[in-house]
Order: sequence, then C-alpha cells, then structure tokens
Amino acid sequence: MPNFLDIESDFLDKLISIIEGNMQDEDFGVSELADHIGMSRSNLLRKTQKIAEISVSILIRLVRLHHAQQYLRSDDLTASEVSFKVGFNSVSYFTKCFRDHYGYPPGEEKIKFAEQKKALDKPESSNVTSKKWLLATLVLLAIILLAIFLPKLEVSSYSTQKKSIAVLPFKNDSNDSSNLHIINGLMEAVLSNLQKIEDLRVVSRTSVEQYRESDKSITEISKELGVNYILEGSGQKLGDKILLTVQLIEAQQDSHLWSEQYNRLVTDIFNLQAEVAKDIAGEIKVIVTPDEAERIERIPTENIQAYEYYLKGYELMNLYADGYLIEAIEYFKKAIDLDPLFAEAQAYTAVCYYFLDIFQARKQHTEEINSFADRALLASPELPISLIAKGLFYMHDQKFDLAVVYFEKALEYNPNSSMATNFLSDIYAMSIPNTKKYLKYALRGNKLNVALVDSAAMSISYLHLSNALAQAGFFQEAEVYAQKSIAFDEDNLFPQYLYPYIQFAQGESLAETGESLKAVLKKDTTRLDIMIEVAKIHYCQEEYESAAFYYDVFTEMKETFGLDIFDSEEIKIAYTYKQLGRLEEANKHLAVYKEFAEKDDSIYRDLLLSAYYAYIGDNEKGIYHLKRFPEQKDYFYWLVMMLEDDPIMKRMKDHPEFLPTLKEINDQFWDSHKSTRIMLEEEGLLFPLRENW
Repeated sequence: MPNFLDIESDFLDKLISIIEGNMQDEDFGVSELADHIGMSRSNLLRKTQKIAEISVSILIRLVRLHHAQQYLRSDDLTASEVSFKVGFNSVSYFTKCFRDHYGYPPGEEKIKFAEQKKALDKPESSNVTSKKWLLATLVLLAIILLAIFLPKLEVSSYSTQKKSIAVLPFKNDSNDSSNLHIINGLMEAVLSNLQKIEDLRVVSRTSVEQYRESDKSITEISKELGVNYILEGSGQKLGDKILLTVQLIEAQQDSHLWSEQYNRLVTDIFNLQAEVAKDIAGEIKVIVTPDEAERIERIPTENIQAYEYYLKGYELMNLYADGYLIEAIEYFKKAIDLDPLFAEAQAYTAVCYYFLDIFQARKQHTEEINSFADRALLASPELPISLIAKGLFYMHDQKFDLAVVYFEKALEYNPNSSMATNFLSDIYAMSIPNTKKYLKYALRGNKLNVALVDSAAMSISYLHLSNALAQAGFFQEAEVYAQKSIAFDEDNLFPQYLYPYIQFAQGESLAETGESLKAVLKKDTTRLDIMIEVAKIHYCQEEYESAAFYYDVFTEMKETFGLDIFDSEEIKIAYTYKQLGRLEEANKHLAVYKEFAEKDDSIYRDLLLSAYYAYIGDNEKGIYHLKRFPEQKDYFYWLVMMLEDDPIMKRMKDHPEFLPTLKEINDQFWDSHKSTRIMLEEEGLLFPLRENW
C-alpha cells in the first residue's frame, strides 16, 4: 500500500484538504466526505480505492494520525488533548490506532522524533564493518520487536475487557468409564452456574470441548479462547462419594491462583456444584448478586437416580445426530418418570424434539415441543432452558416475535447463554430483519462460541459474524472475519461469495465483483445462490444477454425442482427478458414478483413495491413507496447498496425526488451505523480491529 502523502493526485489532495478542515469533528466520516465533494458514497469509495489503494475510512484515519504525529512532535500537548484535537472521541482508541500504525504509543512520539533527528545529524561512517554491524543490529532489533508485538496482536480483543473464564472438560480419575457422565455433569453444572453471573464472561461448552484431550498449554488455550482464567478439574465417584479436585489458573502468566479438593456424598452433589461456582467467583472477585446466588443454589431435583438419567441424556443430546437425540429423549423421560417436576429434563426433551424436526418439511413434533416446554415452565418459570424451550416452540411455529420474548428473558437469567444468543441472531438475520440486533447478538455469540470444536463449525460462525458486520456497514471488520471463515473451511463457498460484495462496498467495481463471483461459481456450478448473484451483476451493468444466460439456467432449475427461492429477484429476471424482447416470459416472472411484494410484511415492503411501480412506468407510485422506505430503521446494507446501479430504479432518475430520497436512505443507514457502533462499544461487543489480518 503506497503512502497516501506520496501520491500525486488533485482529487486526493482535495479529499485530504476537506478532511483536514473537518478533522476535529469526531462524526466526520465517509458519508460527510461524500457530501462535501459532491459524489455518491459508492463512487467516492471506488475512486479513492483506485487511486490510493485504501478505503476512504482508512484515509480519514491516516490523515488524523498524521496530524496527531505532528502535534505530538511540536506542541506541548498531552496524548489525550491531541486525540480530541484530531477527532478521536476515545483516548484508548486513539492510542491503539496510533500504536498499530506507528508501532509505539503516542506518548513516545517526542522521544522517537528526537532520536531520529539525532541519528540524521551524525556524520556518515565510511567503515563498512560498522555498517554491517549496524545492519545486523537493526535486524536483531526488528526480530525483538516482532517477538514483543506479534503475540499481542494474536490475543483476542476481548481478553483485557471484563473478567472471563473457560471451564475445561474435567478428567475422570476412575477406571470405571460408566461414571464418566457424572464427572462431565459436574463440569457442565459448574460451567452453567458460572454462566448465571452477569459480571463474568463464560466461554460455552462447545468451545471448550475440543480441549478434552488436548496437549496445548494453558497460555495457548487462553489465547485461543480470549479468557483471563482457566479452570481445570478432575474427579471420580467412589461408592457413595464424589472426590473432586479443581484448580484455578491465571491464564496470561500461567500461574496457579487457587485449588481445592472436595469430598462429598453423591446425595450432596448439587450443593457441591454451587459451592465450587461460588468459590471460583470469590477467588476472581466478580460480583454475584443475591438473585444470581439464589439461582446458583437452586437444586434441580431431589432424586439422585433421576439426575443420573438426566446426565446420560444430556451427554447423548450433545452429539446431535437423530439417533442420539431419540436415545437422549428416552433417558430424559426416565428422569421425568422419577421426578415429574424435574424442569431441566422436561426442557431438554423439548429441545431434542425441536432438533429432530428442524430440517423436516412436515413438522412431526409440534405438540411434544409445546407440551414439554410448558411442563418445564410450570416446574421452574425462571430457569433459562425452560424459557429457551418455549422460545423454540414459537420458532417451530414461526411466531418469531413471541420466540424473541422468551429468548431475551432467558438471557436475563443467564447472560452467557450461547443457545439463546444464537437463536436471537438467527431470528434478526432471517425472520425479523434488524441490522442492529442481528449484529449485537452475532457478536455476543462469537464471544461465547470463541473456539468451536471443528473447523467447519468455526467457518460458519465466522461467516455469520462477517455477514452481520457487513450488513451493518462495518466492512473492514467484516473482511477480517470473511477471511477467517474461508481459512477454516475452503469448501464453504458462502464466505467466498460474500467476500466480493464486501470488497465492492469498499470500492471495487461491478466488473471486478462479477469476475470474483464467477470464480466462486466455477467451484460448484450447481449453486443457484451464487448463480443468481453473478446474473445480478450483469443485470446492474445492463449486460442483458450475459444476465439472461445465468437467469435461464436458474429459472429452469427452480421450476424443475419446484423451489420456492429468491422471489425477490424475479423482477430483475423479468426486466432482463423484457430488454431482450422475451415479453411473455417477462410478464410471467413479473407476476411472481408482484405477488411476493404485495404479501411481504417485512420492513422492505415499500422498497419492493417501489421497484414494481418503476418497472411498469408509474414513477409517482414508485417514488411514493421509495419515500416511505426511510421511515424504517436498521435495514440491511445489501438491499440498499446497489440501488443507484439498479436499471429498474434508474427509470425514476429524472423525478426531482429520486436522488434526494436515495440520499436520505443512504444517510439514514449511516446514521444508524454510527449509533450501532456506539451501542456495541458501550456494551463491550465491538473493538477496533487492526487493518491487516
């Protein structure tokens, strides 16, 4: 990447001048710069990327940092004063950006500058040996600096935030493997009790499971999970007694902090689980509220045999395959027979039935899911898994607004529930589209599921987060996670065709985006989701013959297999065929789109109808619906990103209210983006990422 100060360009000089004139305005960003220079945001992004090979947001940051460096060299200003003078509203963020760019904190700038001047003032030595020695010294210094700074860059952004812990799988010290479920149950219960503490971030069970047989060091594990503390444990069941040993390790130093050996009767297992959790909370000094303490001390059942059946069912359930789920249900039902008020057993029975039905076109277990969820709520209305079970019934019944109520309530009682968090993320991505909430829960889920068991699961997790970030306008961050998703699973094509759109949002041309998408499609030519995207790029470039080639294949496969997919794209197919004189086919596709748009009850209904009226030439109605769209909040970027490139929407370009309305839609999105960033930073969910991953 060239130094932006060394590039000769009148356009770039003008941009820098505008940035400098607004440098103290912390809210001055890409949209404001586009307004000042009189260009659309997308055209500004593309032109800047082409000239400077950096995004506009990075250019703005580099201009701020350059001036900060000059102030720190020449003025008697503190780093805090300089940060606000160049438009950073957070001193810690300024310090991080400065360090990432220059390699040292702002407080050292004056010293560094003085050393540079002193070095330049020294006469040049003609001694070749001295030069070789100096070169060797510089190489050695570079290696030392890399050794110091690179490990820090690999640590999770979350590790220095609120206190966090990973409970590693407990080891079974007994030769009797039939007691393994008891030891696993102890670990799960301790983890579950710690999850009830809002002041503590607890990594999910799925993330720690991969370390069951791992030979990695505590330091390595803590870095991968981004936690401050690691809890290890081992135990065995001897007759009617349980012997459990746990030790708490301060992760960064790999130093022993605390350990304890517990010797309890099996009948006292629930008090043991609560005692361990409270001891750990006390050692790491987190705040446990009275309500949280009460939930930790809650006894799930008085029947130890019922609890044993429950633990066996729970182990099987976590294997997720249908056969294991059915077997798990049998154990849960045995537990319920012994204790009909055993809420956890009731709730997880509902969960198993939900997952048995999840991919079935015809749902078979609706009644069972609802019945067992209701019994769990009756037995324990504040138990998070009872609330999740009822939420899953409403998910199953497609009453997503009611599902949200139960999942959010579950998070009140268990702020670390990865299950509730992930389901909320799915709902706000697909069923009740909401950019801000989708991103909020995707980020929370990523913090809890920080290291899933296999690379395919990690790839999907990072894909989910990348898409959420991109939809909310955090393109640099989205790019990082898309690359991670691809790295974890090269066979996962979803991030591979998401990535070109992230690049497009940062300035790549439609033609470049199209070529990238075609390269992905070549890896699997049956992928209709990628095919429709390639066609759309040709459509937006008004290359109707090329677009029709892909639309023809897509349409034939959709009709052959009776697929109910991508009805929102039918209008583009209709318009493409219309331009080629294929009017009968065009009318057929337009009818499908019209029915889809009129039935749609999402926040995008007016945008869909605006396109329809633009297509049929009724620009007044088209503009009417287009002007109504900005009344919505938190819409996804992908649906507004290409409005100005869409041939159908451009049919309204001569209407006096068209361009101002597009600007209003764009401005509202970026206003929402700013408020989203503030909200996420306040909640500790979003932190600045380095520019190169």
